[in-house]
Amino acid sequence: MSKTAYVYILASKKRGTLYTGVTSNLERRIYQHKHHLLEGFTQKYDVTRLVWYEQGKNIVSAIEVEKKIKNRSRQWKIDLIERNNPDWNDLATDWMDSATPLRYARNDSELKIE
Repeated sequence: MSKTAYVYILASKKRGTLYTGVTSNLERRIYQHKHHLLEGFTQKYDVTRLVWYEQGKNIVSAIEVEKKIKNRSRQWKIDLIERNNPDWNDLATDWMDSATPLRYARNDSELKIE
């Protein structure tokens, strides 16, 4: 039985610094980023705004999508974000204080990496 995984993109602000990651527990990982519990890039550059994510079937497929995204240009990533989140809203705003379900998760087959 495979465990669900997520690919996500964080931003410091609208069209700011971007970070792409993968995790099996999106809410926990975003909490860690927002509270600077993970040393490294996101802590150094204050990249804490969840602006895009996608649910994968398993960790292997999520890592494949993550690699494809990381190999794309910055503009391609901006276009990906702005297709579904043109205002660059923080999609995890309600997660830290409630049990809000993951409203924006999609099946990984929706991402068309060409």
